[in-house]
Amino acid sequence: MIAPDKRKALFLLHQQGLSIRKIARQLAVSRQSVRRAIAEQGERPRRAFVPPLDPELVRRLYTQCDGYVQRVWEKLREEHGLDVKYSTLTRWLRQLKIGQPPASRCDRVPDEPGAEMQHDTSPYTVRLGSTPTTLQASLLYLRYSKRRYLQFYRVFDRFRMKCFLHRALVHWGYAPAVCVIDNTNLARLRGLGAQAVMVPEMEAFAKTYGFRFLCHARGHSDRKAGEERSFWTVETNFFPGRTFENLEDLNRQALDWSTVRLEQRPQGKAGLIPAQAFEHEMHFLQPLPPSWPAPYLILERSVDEYGYVAVDANYYWVPGTDRGRLTVLRYEQHLQIYVGGQVAIEYPLAPDGVRNQQLAPPDKPAAHAHPRHRPQPSDEEEKRLRALAPTLSAYVDFLLATPGHLRHQTLRRLWALSQRMSPDLFVRSVERAHRYRIHDLKTLERIAHLYLQETPGQSPWPAIDESFRDRPAYQDGALTETPNLTPYDE
Repeated sequence: MIAPDKRKALFLLHQQGLSIRKIARQLAVSRQSVRRAIAEQGERPRRAFVPPLDPELVRRLYTQCDGYVQRVWEKLREEHGLDVKYSTLTRWLRQLKIGQPPASRCDRVPDEPGAEMQHDTSPYTVRLGSTPTTLQASLLYLRYSKRRYLQFYRVFDRFRMKCFLHRALVHWGYAPAVCVIDNTNLARLRGLGAQAVMVPEMEAFAKTYGFRFLCHARGHSDRKAGEERSFWTVETNFFPGRTFENLEDLNRQALDWSTVRLEQRPQGKAGLIPAQAFEHEMHFLQPLPPSWPAPYLILERSVDEYGYVAVDANYYWVPGTDRGRLTVLRYEQHLQIYVGGQVAIEYPLAPDGVRNQQLAPPDKPAAHAHPRHRPQPSDEEEKRLRALAPTLSAYVDFLLATPGHLRHQTLRRLWALSQRMSPDLFVRSVERAHRYRIHDLKTLERIAHLYLQETPGQSPWPAIDESFRDRPAYQDGALTETPNLTPYDE
């Protein structure tokens, strides 16, 4: 391809009287190219793309096949006798702009004080103590002053999203006019981008704080580039060199890092200090009162026979002697129990990872009875299974890593199965089940039955120590008189 300036020079040199041969030698092009440039007067004509196929035929087939290009290619070959390569067909479709939305350019949104904040979440695997745990990082970012608020959650749902936004905005004391998010179903009901319709619950929540949600266009995550860059800072500056004992410790360090350390750290090429920039931006934000009510969930519960109500896998004691239904308001970090429209008692929520605990306040009268039929752990069954053989320990790890298994129920059933057959038969069956990656315990039992059919002389019962016959208690019982059973004949 000859550059436009060079084509123009070829034509001007010919106008000055130079021969085609001399022009070709001086500019190092072929004489045919010189003749073509002269004929076109130094301009390259724009040529419209005209495919060998009828564009209307391609559009009609594309519509009939619901946009599946391979089916269009088959119909062209089978029904219309057109032997077209598949890559050629896709190129024609691109050039005819069939099946592709028109590429639109992004708008530049200026950094205006008080204009917007950005929110997003990102999954991370964080080591809590010695256990790798998958968590959701939630981060709020003020675009103008570049302030951040970071927290981690095991599960991030709509309620936790409201709790997080409440904590961040109350911490700042101000709220901007817009919160830019991606097209998440936590806040979006339907639609995409600027045409998205928000969930009425989330729209009402945002209205009470003086802002509204705005979804960026599909595939335009750069609309909240400051938020995406903040997650990169989390990965490269917050996680390295830090250890976390539990989720509470992780959130304490995340709060200190995002609201204390980054506040005084220069940001970007301009060296902007978030704390100083916020002093200017706060005059353009909506102020919030410090006693703003926190979001909560309304839970309907029943008091059991022991005086407890169940919330989040733990049991909280209710004062009094009555039973029946009551209302529990579940906040982010505490709960309130209402009886007859009045607050009967308030509890802080149990720490992360605490399950199946009966909780009662120390300054209240202790409960007279405790629940007895609560789920019990299966640590003892697991310990005994692993002690039988190394292959049993590997199979237990395989079962617990398989999705869909209830840990305690599976271990109890496996231990009960081990008691119904000899140790050798059980170990052989487990080895075969592990080899073929069988996690169904009924199939494991059928494998044991197959082994019994191959060796019919083997008993499924555990081996019995015959030395019991030498015990004095057995010998005394073996020499008792024969009982008289004649009364039963009558």
